[in-house]
Amino acid sequence: MLLGIVGIILSLALLITLAYRGMPVVIAAPIASVVALVFSGAPILASYTEIFMPALAGFVASYFPVFLLGAIFGLLMTTTGYAESIARSVTRWIGARNALLATVLTSALMTYGGISLFVVAFVMFPLARELFRVADIPKRLIPGTIALGIFTFTMTALPGSPQVQNIIPGQFFGTGTFAAPGLGLIGTVIILGGGMLWLEYRRKSLIAKGEHFADAPDAGVLAAAAPGAGSGGIRRRGDGPGAAAATAERERHDGETGSWNETSSGGTAAMALTPSNRVVPFLPLLAVIAVNFTCTLLVFPALDWGYLQEERFGGVELSTRAGIWAVVIALVVAILLIMAINVRRIGSLKQGFSEGVKGSMLPIFSTASEVGYGAVVASVAAFAVVRDAVFNLGGNALVTSVLSTSVTAAITGSSSGGMTIALNAFGSDLNAMAIEQGASAEAMHRLTAIAAGGLDTLPHSGAVVTLLLVCGMTHRQSYKDIAMVTIVFPIMAVAVLLGIVALFGAF
Repeated sequence: MLLGIVGIILSLALLITLAYRGMPVVIAAPIASVVALVFSGAPILASYTEIFMPALAGFVASYFPVFLLGAIFGLLMTTTGYAESIARSVTRWIGARNALLATVLTSALMTYGGISLFVVAFVMFPLARELFRVADIPKRLIPGTIALGIFTFTMTALPGSPQVQNIIPGQFFGTGTFAAPGLGLIGTVIILGGGMLWLEYRRKSLIAKGEHFADAPDAGVLAAAAPGAGSGGIRRRGDGPGAAAATAERERHDGETGSWNETSSGGTAAMALTPSNRVVPFLPLLAVIAVNFTCTLLVFPALDWGYLQEERFGGVELSTRAGIWAVVIALVVAILLIMAINVRRIGSLKQGFSEGVKGSMLPIFSTASEVGYGAVVASVAAFAVVRDAVFNLGGNALVTSVLSTSVTAAITGSSSGGMTIALNAFGSDLNAMAIEQGASAEAMHRLTAIAAGGLDTLPHSGAVVTLLLVCGMTHRQSYKDIAMVTIVFPIMAVAVLLGIVALFGAF
């Protein structure tokens, strides 16, 4: 048994190391699984085909539509110029000098509107870079500012968020995406308020030390052969993959309304539509929010779902599917709306569909591979000891759910992967414990989701590595701020909400 526990620990360490060094999780997860199996004495091939792959396939079967539609929607919002227009509009309303708040709110609006997190990161960097340049804010704060808008409250705390992190708990607890709205809003205030206070404090302290936008700590140059460097040219830190788009953003002349604008990015010409006015770009986002709300709270409860008890549908309960169905319908409606608005230029949207399909594959299979790894670890005999230890830590259903999700999210560097692993392993036990203790399923949904969005952004997190790459920054330059806004304040929010639930219950 002791050898099996050592195997689990070593496999976790290997998974973290491989992911941190850039190996795709699709490859790293099976390798780490083999380590756990070898130390436990379990058969490798049988465990791979009968445990790892079914768990991977199950996750893909449940969430592929959300990943696919989210990626397509995000690419269409970019292709049509809607994402850029929204960013510009929010900036006008708030003011370019309030670059921190403008960047956070624009990122949050797009994320809450259903656009894929990574698509938002790529869309936002050029605009954020220009805003920070005008306001002369140190560029090292760009990753943390974008992270606050896309990796925190709009992903897990805001009621109705269409992101998969807010959908997964409903599959286990029979709740919807609007679960515990009061708790979610309080959590949002804590995370957003705390994050903005930190970023503003950092801005003032860095400027007081004499650092400006043009300054790049530990600057120097990257190798001339580095990706993105021109022939004979060099790419400086702070000039990530989005830098070419940021430069084009400054140089691009605003064309006539409804005209085509040609933007250069990395030497490749891309045609992008210009929205006819400033209102139209907001319509698809509003459609996602409105349809999700209507389906979840009005339409689905009013319909007869008795046929779900038929054998061909597996006797599934509506409560375990309503969340994902509502988001799927909302995203489909938003995509159709974009197509209808741009019907005369439908040909220009084809690339958005094809690139969206490609862009959805790696994220979902990476997360699904982590879920497969979790299933393998849960299958070894030594895991029973780990499970008992986790349950003995809390003694309370809400606390146990929060702790188990936080630990697995930290290990995998993924909120969705960590949460699925934890709930696959402990979900039924947590439900039984919650019923026995009279704990609210809605509170468990909201607290589990927020907890998943805390320790998931440790340094080895794929999301963190990608964001830093996009922004052209290093862990040494920018991770401190990312950690504060995506780890410290979400954990603080969970702690406060646990106290509120203990005193007043869920609402």
